[in-house]
Amino acid sequence: MQIAILTLDGFNELDSFIAAGILNRMKAKGWAAHITCPTPEVTSMAGVTIQRQKPLDFLTEADAVLIGSGIRTPDYAADPAFLSQLELDPSRQLIGAQCSGTLLLAKLGLIGDLPACTDLTTKPWVIEAGVNVVDAPFVAHGDVATAGGCLASQYLAAWMIARMATVQDAEDAIHYVAPVGEKAEYVAQAMAAIGPYLADGMTRAA
Repeated sequence: MQIAILTLDGFNELDSFIAAGILNRMKAKGWAAHITCPTPEVTSMAGVTIQRQKPLDFLTEADAVLIGSGIRTPDYAADPAFLSQLELDPSRQLIGAQCSGTLLLAKLGLIGDLPACTDLTTKPWVIEAGVNVVDAPFVAHGDVATAGGCLASQYLAAWMIARMATVQDAEDAIHYVAPVGEKAEYVAQAMAAIGPYLADGMTRAA
C-alpha cells in the first residue's frame, strides 16, 4: 500500500507527521506513507522546513491519500490551477482529510452536502463551500473520511489501516504509539471513533 500525505506550505506538523508515523508502522507489511508536496520544500506553520518525499503527481498512483491542514490551505483552495492538479479518485482510492484539508475536498466536489468534520477556524469556509459540518472528530462516507482537530490524525490513520488491512492491525498501530499506562484507553477511543464506519464488508482486505 502506497499512501500520499499531501503536505502544503504552512502545513500543520501534527497532521502530516502523526499520520505518517502511524501509517508507517505497517512498513513490515509493505506499506509506505510519503510526504507529498507540490514543491521540493515546504515550511510548516511553525517554521520547520522539510523536503518532500514524493511530487504532486504521486497522488494519482497512490492507493490512499491523506490531506493535512495548514495556515495557507484556504489560499490553495482558492487557486483553480492548483486544484486541477489534485486528481483524486474515491472509486479506487481511500481519501482522508483533516481540518482545513476538508476545504480542499469540498472544493473538489468530493463531499457534496454530506456531513463532514473540520477545525473551528476552517468551519465557516467549509460551510460556505456547501458542506454540512458536524461537531465530531471523525466521519466517513464510503471511501472518503474527514477529521477535525490536530490530534484526530490518529483516527484517519487508524481508519486507513482498518480499511486497507485489518481492524487488529489498526488497534496494534494505535497501541504502539499510545502513552504507556493508557494504551487500552487510547485504542478503545480510536476504535470508538472509527468503528461505526467499518461496517461488515467495508474493509478492503476482506
